[in-house]
Amino acid sequence: MTTKVSKILKKILMGFFILYGYNILVPAQALIPLNIVTILVTSFFGLPGLTSLIIIRLLIHIHIM
Repeated sequence: MTTKVSKILKKILMGFFILYGYNILVPAQALIPLNIVTILVTSFFGLPGLTSLIIIRLLIHIHIM
């Protein structure tokens, strides 16, 4: 039981650090907010989830301009 919980917490922390690292490296137009939804998407889907969040963010930014 505790191993399942620790695996889930590790995935969530890894998702947080992936998003945080991405936000440090990119320009302001492509920042992805750090909230529970984006962290969970990145945690459970990994890099494809991060890629989809980036594409959605860039499409929204282009549409607004």
